[in-house]
Amino acid sequence: MSPLKQNLADTIIKSMKAREIERVKVLRNVQAVIKQIEVDRRVELDDADVLEVLQKQLKQRHESLTIFTENDRDDLAAKEQFEINIINEFMPKQMDDTELAALVNAEIAEQGAKSMRDMGSVMGVLKTKTAGRADPAIISKLVRKALQP
Repeated sequence: MSPLKQNLADTIIKSMKAREIERVKVLRNVQAVIKQIEVDRRVELDDADVLEVLQKQLKQRHESLTIFTENDRDDLAAKEQFEINIINEFMPKQMDDTELAALVNAEIAEQGAKSMRDMGSVMGVLKTKTAGRADPAIISKLVRKALQP
């Protein structure tokens, strides 16, 4: 079992003992998504794959939060924010903008990328290097900006 999955399982047990019912629901939901993917793919997910699942879960909740906020559903928005906060506990420390920009520029220079045609290869490497520490949409914007003539 990957360390991240083990951490998730241990946290569920601690939350159950502390009788944090809402927290347990969120954590079990995330654990169920991970197990479903493992069953579907017939493979055990490693930490990188689990981080990808967590990112997708965060993205879904952020989208829901935006919709609920726009429609004045503060009760549902608060629930989504609560879930985001819990999932964020398992995410690695996010890279700041300057660190991320430096990494993007270094990778473009290393690959000798000159145009938008090279964006796919640059993004592929950066996605692996950042592995859950940066939003792929932000990375994409930075790469696009750097490669524009």
